[in-house]
Amino acid sequence: MIKSLNKDIFLSINGFVGQSTLVDKLSPLIAEYLPFLFIAVLAYIWFRHGKEKRHIVLYSIYSAIIGLIINQIITFFYFHARPFMDGIGKTLVEHAPESSFPSDHSTFMLSIAFCLLIHRKLRTTGMILTVFGVIGGISRVFCGIHYPLDIAGSIIFSLMSALIIFSIEKRLGILNLFLIETIDAIETRIPIQKLYDFFAGNRIRLVTSTILFL
Repeated sequence: MIKSLNKDIFLSINGFVGQSTLVDKLSPLIAEYLPFLFIAVLAYIWFRHGKEKRHIVLYSIYSAIIGLIINQIITFFYFHARPFMDGIGKTLVEHAPESSFPSDHSTFMLSIAFCLLIHRKLRTTGMILTVFGVIGGISRVFCGIHYPLDIAGSIIFSLMSALIIFSIEKRLGILNLFLIETIDAIETRIPIQKLYDFFAGNRIRLVTSTILFL
């Protein structure tokens, strides 16, 4: 019954493929590259906020790592075919014929989002990224490379990883201080902050120019 429901929901979402050229073009980009937005947000917090929030950035990175490790353990013991491997739906993104459960993309994004969501100082950012993470997951279903339960599994395992890290944050404090001090030492030799400002500024100018051109 669950398997049948999983396929029915997949077909209802994937069935919208072909109804909008714009959505068909944007969805693969969201499905594939949205995780880079999460990386960019963490970089922004790291360089633009105080050292206290750097600790939260590191916690979110640990959370993503734990989430992906959980995924690898699951896929080692359990294989679930992707929709195109089952011969159903329309596929907008090429993907290797490997296990679909759970989604690594969604787990990566939501592990970060949930970790930020737990911390009051970055809760708003976490809420926004959670929405983007869910959108990213749905887009992967829409593109025909995941079933809905793959994304549901990612939500559960992402929450687990965020809670695991939250429960041992005090023990990770020493590791955080070591990493922050090490990166600070590197920044004294390599102007990472200036490089970030340069590329960030260029991206803003590029987006502005593109909008004006359009």
